[in-house]
Amino acid sequence: MVYHARMIDPALGTLLGGAFALLFASAALHKLRDLSGFAELLAAYRVLPGARYLAFLVPLTETLVACGLLLPRSRPAASLAGLGLLLLYAAAIALNLLRGRRELSCGCGGPEERRPIAAWMVTRNLLLALLLAAAALPVSARPLQAVDLLTVAAGIAVASLLYMSADALLGRVMPRTQAWREHS
Repeated sequence: MVYHARMIDPALGTLLGGAFALLFASAALHKLRDLSGFAELLAAYRVLPGARYLAFLVPLTETLVACGLLLPRSRPAASLAGLGLLLLYAAAIALNLLRGRRELSCGCGGPEERRPIAAWMVTRNLLLALLLAAAALPVSARPLQAVDLLTVAAGIAVASLLYMSADALLGRVMPRTQAWREHS
């Protein structure tokens, strides 16, 4: 029996790369807009010694991941690096939830938005990591066609809108649901 590595279509690889590049670039920009605030937030998680002094590494890494996801040759490595970041974010949130530190801000909405961490954020990051893993798969040799570029552009737009909508919905509904459960 001959084993063939799983491959994905180049249009899907490009769509995943573009959508996640947008996500990581946006995350980096949010952090860079208030790097000192992000440094305080990172230190408050109490998972990394000297976090306040290393805070610039997170948006730098997110920027490198975003750029790497845009290029087919670097996409597999950038996907794995991004997957690692998402798993680290999930682990940091989960650890602090286990510590009972639910008042910490997730840091995912930028400096203006302070949302407390929640279990659904761990699940979100794990699902995103799983999806990003697909972008690390080898791409089939089929050349991209003009219609593929239209599909990729529309797919990135739809993925972005779905992500923002789900994030906003969960960010509003889940705290209310938790408050309702606590008062019942």
